[in-house]
Amino acid sequence: MDTIRYELDADGIATITFDAPGSPVNTMTPEWQADLAEAAAQLGRDKERIKGVLLASAKSTFFAGAALKSVMTLTAADAAPGFARIEAMKASFRAIETLGAPVVALLNGTALGGGWEVALIGHARFALDDPKIQFGTPEVTLGLIPGATGITKTVRKLGLLAAQPYLLEGKLFGPREAVELGWVEALASNADELRAAALAWIAAHPAPKQPWEERDYRMPGGAPSSPKIAAGLSVAPAVLLQKTRHLYPAAEAILETMVEGALVDYDTATRIESRKLAKVMVSQTAKNMIQAFFFDLNAIKSGKSRPAGFPAWKPRKVGVLGAGMMGAGIAHANAARGIACVLKDVSIEKAEAGLAAVRKITAPQVAKGRMDPLKEAKLLGLITPAAEVGALDGCELLIEAVYENRELKAKVTREAEPLLAPGGVFATNTSTLPISGLAAASASPGRFVGLHFFSPVHKMRLVEIIRGKQTSEETIARAYDYVTALGKTPIVVNDSRGFFTSRVFGTFVMEGAAMLAEGVPAPLIEHAALAVGMPVGPLAVLDETSLSLSVHVMDQTRADLAAEGRSHVLSAGEKLVERMVKELKRPGRAGGGGFYDYPQGGAKRLWPQLKTLFETPAGAAGAEIELLGRRFLYRQSIETARCLAEGVLTSAHEANIGSIFGIGFPAWTGGAIQFIASEGRERFFARAHDLAARYGERFALAPAVREAIL
Repeated sequence: MDTIRYELDADGIATITFDAPGSPVNTMTPEWQADLAEAAAQLGRDKERIKGVLLASAKSTFFAGAALKSVMTLTAADAAPGFARIEAMKASFRAIETLGAPVVALLNGTALGGGWEVALIGHARFALDDPKIQFGTPEVTLGLIPGATGITKTVRKLGLLAAQPYLLEGKLFGPREAVELGWVEALASNADELRAAALAWIAAHPAPKQPWEERDYRMPGGAPSSPKIAAGLSVAPAVLLQKTRHLYPAAEAILETMVEGALVDYDTATRIESRKLAKVMVSQTAKNMIQAFFFDLNAIKSGKSRPAGFPAWKPRKVGVLGAGMMGAGIAHANAARGIACVLKDVSIEKAEAGLAAVRKITAPQVAKGRMDPLKEAKLLGLITPAAEVGALDGCELLIEAVYENRELKAKVTREAEPLLAPGGVFATNTSTLPISGLAAASASPGRFVGLHFFSPVHKMRLVEIIRGKQTSEETIARAYDYVTALGKTPIVVNDSRGFFTSRVFGTFVMEGAAMLAEGVPAPLIEHAALAVGMPVGPLAVLDETSLSLSVHVMDQTRADLAAEGRSHVLSAGEKLVERMVKELKRPGRAGGGGFYDYPQGGAKRLWPQLKTLFETPAGAAGAEIELLGRRFLYRQSIETARCLAEGVLTSAHEANIGSIFGIGFPAWTGGAIQFIASEGRERFFARAHDLAARYGERFALAPAVREAIL
């Protein structure tokens, strides 16, 4: 056996050690599956001598799960043989756990997905007491299902209701929570203690069974037929549909497997699992999500975009200029990671209001028991409100987060930059203004960089790092390290108006506005966006982000281009937004209303006058939901491809992760560039050509863009 070591000692303890050669982790490769079958057979041959079995790992993690590269090559024709392979692997699992001897998993590290299902072979588990270790079945986040007994065992262990977060949401948990859930018997501080605890358990339990194998077993919380569970299950599909909109087949397959499996015996339940997994794993959605959330995300985590040759960096003191919503969010992000932060505004009252906004983030966590009051006090104590610029003295990083006004940003830069610690970095949180232009106000443009945080900062994982024309590679490396230190996901882009995320996001909302200008009914526009998986309709987004801000950005763009001797022609969508603000006095939610009305004490609703002012019979007649949805996806994907062609983006993995995490591009697509790949290059070109002929040049693909899509 190449991937597994089998040892049987004189005391009758068989140790199966997973140790894939030449790999940092253990995965369910075909070789491993064959070796596991051989190990199970060897256990059977040694059965009379065996008093206990230990499942162990020679790696720093216990087991990493499925070999995802192989999934990327599957086609529909692979479903049937895939089912057979899954069943064969589960037969090995079953042979080990029904050997008649106690089986214990020694969890020396993380066990996720298939790795956790390997751990569940054991009748008991012991784990190292390390908060960095994670357990669970996050397959749904990759478009897959826990099909190697994970669903069946989790439901039988926790019950149908309690199992849902761990299966339908992919919720992970650490060793201590695993003990509370009953998955892990006890924790140990080192490998020797782990083995000793397992051997003691084996001695005390010479003939254990899985809980669901016991004669008096009852499913926790009740079976599907019990009134309480039946009531919950009757609405579960509707609740799931509201979240998935039939775009995530894995989630639906998990719910089906949970319920169907709970109605039958264990072996039948695991076969149901295998059938569902065989179908889901050959889907395009699975390939898309694996590409984005495994391969692309890991490419970013590995630091591929970080300039090499510079030492790791983390600022000890950060200054945030502007204590509004964004500034307060950035201050919280720093303090939450133990970084001291000065939160400065023009008055101490405004600065303290920013600190109060941070409290609004932490208070609910304390109230729900997710944060210790002492930890909250420590976090808040790391933030110093200030009105005097001198409070910024010695900061190693300054982040300007004031209003999107070039002159104001220049003033703040010139005032604060001299107080930077030697070699410090100055960053701007602008979402649209070119970094190179803003850097003109800096005395050290090489140490000037864009850090585009997203709102709300405490919930949004992405930070877009923008490289100006003079930004040094060391500054980019420091910005990358800083974003990583905040626990956020960095992407690095080159300077351009709107950069990547704001530029592409603008195409989404303005496409919605263009549809309204064409006479398409507003409800259909919003519904079409939701139907393809966008989190919010474009008109609602424009209201939330402020129509007046959009007009301000248009005005700033016109002024900037005029200064360069160029002109800016407004698109149909931009003209409609400008009319909403300047003529119809509808500036957005903060200004009392925009595309929506916001009645006090009631739910928001589309402004009735939209129908009178914009809707036309022709627009309504031609409003096909599928076509409207395609326009949203194609418009954003085409603009992303343009960013690649122009060098604003330098990698497809940053394009995919940035589009999903930054602008809410549907996760089922795998991101804007993966969506093009999943459509098929020629099909995408043909559809884009048709859209350009019908709706205009914004859908046209220039030769350079076509090359970027290769």
